[in-house]
Amino acid sequence: MSRMNVYGTVADGFEPVREEFTATVAEQDGQAGAQLTAYVRGRRVVDLWSGDEAGGDTLTAVYSSTKGAATLVTALLVQEGVLDLDEPVARHWPEFAAAGKDTITLRDVLTHRSGVIGIDGGLSAAELADDAVIASRLAGQRPYWRPGSAYGYGGFVTFAIVNEVIRRVTGHSLQQLYDERIRIPYGLDLFLGLPAAEEQRFRPIQWWTATPEQEAAFWSNLPGPHSILGIGYGLNSTPPLDQVAFANTRAVRANGPASAGGVGSARGLAGLYAAAVSGLDGRPPLLKPDTVAEFAQLHSSGSDLVRGAQGNYALGFQAKGLRYTFLSANAFGHDGSAGSESFADPVSGIAFGYTRRRFGFAWSYPEHDRLAAAVHRAAIAAIAAIAA
Repeated sequence: MSRMNVYGTVADGFEPVREEFTATVAEQDGQAGAQLTAYVRGRRVVDLWSGDEAGGDTLTAVYSSTKGAATLVTALLVQEGVLDLDEPVARHWPEFAAAGKDTITLRDVLTHRSGVIGIDGGLSAAELADDAVIASRLAGQRPYWRPGSAYGYGGFVTFAIVNEVIRRVTGHSLQQLYDERIRIPYGLDLFLGLPAAEEQRFRPIQWWTATPEQEAAFWSNLPGPHSILGIGYGLNSTPPLDQVAFANTRAVRANGPASAGGVGSARGLAGLYAAAVSGLDGRPPLLKPDTVAEFAQLHSSGSDLVRGAQGNYALGFQAKGLRYTFLSANAFGHDGSAGSESFADPVSGIAFGYTRRRFGFAWSYPEHDRLAAAVHRAAIAAIAAIAA
């Protein structure tokens, strides 16, 4: 185990979080870097980072943690009565009704129950960089299972569908609304479309490290490219989607596709969830309690047709109260395939953001449990001390 330098600050009582983070980055033995930020009831209590050529304001690809920002835009529009979760998508986007998709609702899409997870023949990396192109390709696609009968994670396409509905209802893209309503007002370092002026802060994602034997064993057990998992993760395209190259492409960063193209930092991820439930820097929370209750409610659990037994989805968000049982039942958030993690617990007021720049072997991130638990323990102790 090597010793890595850890930088940043923690509030009084959160020193054990620094210790856990230090142990985590030492075990990773990588100079690629990691970041951890946490808020409790709108107050930043943890702001840590490590790695070569990295700082607290370094930006990197957050993959499906992007879905948290996209869902927050959707939740705001539902809260304001602009969107109806139970209207068929085709009511606003008639082309989507083709091939048996006429009854699919926005709720079905957000809970991964639509069966629309990709297309026959696959989507190229260039197509996946643009939500409008994804939507045009999905319009004629038949669902891969009967809508509503089961659920399966739509990793790269779910929010292209949502984005198309938002564009047709409001005249603006999800990315435009995110910038105007959330990122700019709350000063968040989390972008759905990274401006060229911010490029110097971006650091690329790196592939995992493994022995040749580990690699061979892993890939020999992977389902085929035309399986449900293969379709969901873009393996049925020619060539199969390279997840690392995808996120490190300027076109992806510039467009910010709403399912997996976000760029940010741990500060940005944690700030997003703090803004959602507690407010930031004197600004009020973005979501009302009833909206939080609606979007944090568990909708899809049990076996995921794409990811196996990894599910538990609320509306757009992952149901984090099932993922981390020390959190409240209505905790919500979203992780990303390169190891980012982010969530809010409305009961304790915790908002958590974590990034890392190197994939974990076989997409395994055991440090999530340890870091989330360390933040939770310190937060609960701090809240108890204030109440005493």
